[in-house]
Amino acid sequence: MENELHFRYATAEDVPLILEFIKKLAAYEKMLDEVVATEELLQAWLFEKAKAEVIFAVKGKLEIGFALFFHNFSTFLGRSGIYLEDLYIEPEYRGNGYGRATLKQLAKIAVERGCGRLEWWCLDWNQPSIDFYRLMGAEPMKDWTVYRIAGDTLKQLTDSNIPE
Repeated sequence: MENELHFRYATAEDVPLILEFIKKLAAYEKMLDEVVATEELLQAWLFEKAKAEVIFAVKGKLEIGFALFFHNFSTFLGRSGIYLEDLYIEPEYRGNGYGRATLKQLAKIAVERGCGRLEWWCLDWNQPSIDFYRLMGAEPMKDWTVYRIAGDTLKQLTDSNIPE
């Protein structure tokens, strides 16, 4: 019983661990240089503004992974969904069903909350994750391209005249 996997929601005291997992995931994705999140930012956005949630996958008393997620909304479904921003399991624990268990936990949360779907993005080169997601029954979206406005461009958009 001591070594069984269970899940717990993060608290404000977990901010350093959340940031550690974010950085480990970013390193795996070859994007560590893009992480600008700080403990202060995570504290504010996760716990003061409550804009996202984190669950930890816990084996015994050790957090071996995490999932960071938030609610989005589907106008077609007329209800919220859960968007999974990050899912990370420590390398030494991969291949033991913990990633699958974490996705199942997120599905359970989505169903309990009456959500219409659970969705996420995956890097095109990340074939191990793509294979894993396909085994779980996930399907890639067809005919959709992700667009983003961020950073200076986002700020400039507020001040500029958009051509008609």
